[in-house]
Amino acid sequence: MLRLPAVSGQFYPANPQELTNCVRLFSKQAAHQNKKRVKACLVPHAGYVYSGQVTGAVLGQIEIPQNVIVLGVRHFPRGEDAAIFGDGAWRTPLGDAQIDSALANKLKAQCALLKEDSVAHAQEHSLEVQIPFLQVLRPNLQFVPIALGTTRFEDLQTIGEAIGQILSKSEDEILLLTTSDLNHYEDEVTTRRKDECAIAQLEEMNPRVLYDVCRTQSISMCGLGPAVAMLFALKKFGAMHAETVMHTTSAEVSGDYRRVVGYAGMNFW
Repeated sequence: MLRLPAVSGQFYPANPQELTNCVRLFSKQAAHQNKKRVKACLVPHAGYVYSGQVTGAVLGQIEIPQNVIVLGVRHFPRGEDAAIFGDGAWRTPLGDAQIDSALANKLKAQCALLKEDSVAHAQEHSLEVQIPFLQVLRPNLQFVPIALGTTRFEDLQTIGEAIGQILSKSEDEILLLTTSDLNHYEDEVTTRRKDECAIAQLEEMNPRVLYDVCRTQSISMCGLGPAVAMLFALKKFGAMHAETVMHTTSAEVSGDYRRVVGYAGMNFW
């Protein structure tokens, strides 16, 4: 199955050369550093003008393996609560990125909650905006996209531990790329305070406390589900370290400090 782009020309440039130049520009500073080997990363998924610098700062500094799991949120109500797209390719202005069908089949066999579903992915931007970065920085990659609509803690634990089990048993290196924006549509001071609470728990790699803090303090982290699942996967995978690469808000671009969205980029190993 071929998935066509849903937000090309909106969240990122539709012109291939402009898109390539955009990714390279955002990744340029990090590209001069020694590459890090990490097990997972957290990047945002807004339009590139707002969050591309954060994604570039993270992906530009790591060794991206040929195989990637892209774990994102399902913003729309349509489709399965844990939707995996297990065969075919995703098209972007840079060409077709191939699905790693073998890895997708292993994930579905390991976790019954993961359901094959193209509907949940058809209009979802959180995963799509990651693909051009990966295409430029790791040509010929294969990936598996998973969109989570569930926020049920027990489901997130089950999904995360299943992913971690697959990662821990794999002979090939696999990057778990997770995507989430942070607090939404409050003022700059409030958003940075709430973001820092969430980031602190991500750095502590504590899925239960992250989940509870976001709920009790009304931190509108749209990818809370994927982030919690990622932390459970990392525990299963034996990751011990976390690093915040960059934290910013939309106000840095828009100049509007009254109603902002927070963005963070992090690495885990």
